[in-house]
Amino acid sequence: MKKIFLSVFIVVFVVTISQAQTDLIKKVNKNQSTADANGFAFTKIRDLTYTPVENQGRSGTCWSYSTNSFLESEMIKAGKRPLHLSKIFSARCAYLDKAENYLRMDGNVNFGDGGQAHDVINMYAKYGAMPESTYTGLIKGATENDFGDMLALVKTQLNKWLAQHNIPTNWRDTVSAILDAHLGKVPAHFTFEGKSYTPKTFANEYVGLDPKNYIEIMSQTNTPYWQQGMLMVPDNWEFVSNYFNVPLDDLTKIIDDALKNGYTVEWDTDCSEPYFNWLSSVAIVPPGADTISAKTTTKEEIKDWFNEPKTEMNITPENRQAAYNDKQTTDDHLMHIVGLAKDQNGKEYYIVKNSWGTKNIYKGFLYASKAYINYKTVAIMINKNALTEEMKAKLKL
Repeated sequence: MKKIFLSVFIVVFVVTISQAQTDLIKKVNKNQSTADANGFAFTKIRDLTYTPVENQGRSGTCWSYSTNSFLESEMIKAGKRPLHLSKIFSARCAYLDKAENYLRMDGNVNFGDGGQAHDVINMYAKYGAMPESTYTGLIKGATENDFGDMLALVKTQLNKWLAQHNIPTNWRDTVSAILDAHLGKVPAHFTFEGKSYTPKTFANEYVGLDPKNYIEIMSQTNTPYWQQGMLMVPDNWEFVSNYFNVPLDDLTKIIDDALKNGYTVEWDTDCSEPYFNWLSSVAIVPPGADTISAKTTTKEEIKDWFNEPKTEMNITPENRQAAYNDKQTTDDHLMHIVGLAKDQNGKEYYIVKNSWGTKNIYKGFLYASKAYINYKTVAIMINKNALTEEMKAKLKL
């Protein structure tokens, strides 16, 4: 999704995500300091099992990193040993399917490296999965993902075919060759722990998760509650329209119940606000947040927000929807909710695992207040078995 520039007074700390995110996140944390959140003291209430933090590098693959991390926790809960799945295998499969959509829709659909949580589930169901040790996407000595040139070449080729009004029968081979040159070829067969697999057999026999168990949930006033609808964001390139729409009050209740039942949660959110403080590992909603601009916020104002826990803005369905409507809330970033904590005043926050490496206070994790979750959540994904029986009945599951 985006590249993040975070200024720590005179020291500039750069978290590289992808070129496409540069403009959005450059405004986010320009005045952040790692000293800003020293006034917060967190005690963990629920800390579920998860794999180590990774770094998506210069690629907009937060959706693949976070959703695969979510699946890795699902595997652990099912009794499997901790294992990193190949995030780049999922992304590569999605890029091929996205390229076909782009061609069939005459270029009138989004083509980029962003995506949604369901993309990983759909690629898992359609193409399988691989251990990360088998397919990293790193070749020629590379140590982190960098997808800018690769996707630019793919899109240029797609546009050439569209200009010629011709989709060649071997288009998939041509696009695959570009991906191979930047990511390496995907092995048709591989050996893991002494057994031979294909991606499909590895998904079925080793990972063993049922893709039908995973549902996505949103909360928006332009869709009837307790019905399914489409999440209207550009990265929903598959036009998936089976998001369950729930009232705002039920959003954190669903997350709380999932964590209580031992299930982690995939989280799609907006990270473009100055009160999303990555270096300090805290995300809150100050009073008047609906009028706050990253362009005009000062370093002193930000420091005041984070010098100790304070009262946050009251979040309503109306001000939440208004933030969507004026594009203050956008589909920026996906992360993985792995636990629940409280600050020194007893207020609860979610423990969030990110994919930007470990160079913040909590080594790759952050604490997001419930107000922030309610205000800035675009969607979540959960295992439907994490729902209470009452919620299942409301969703007609």
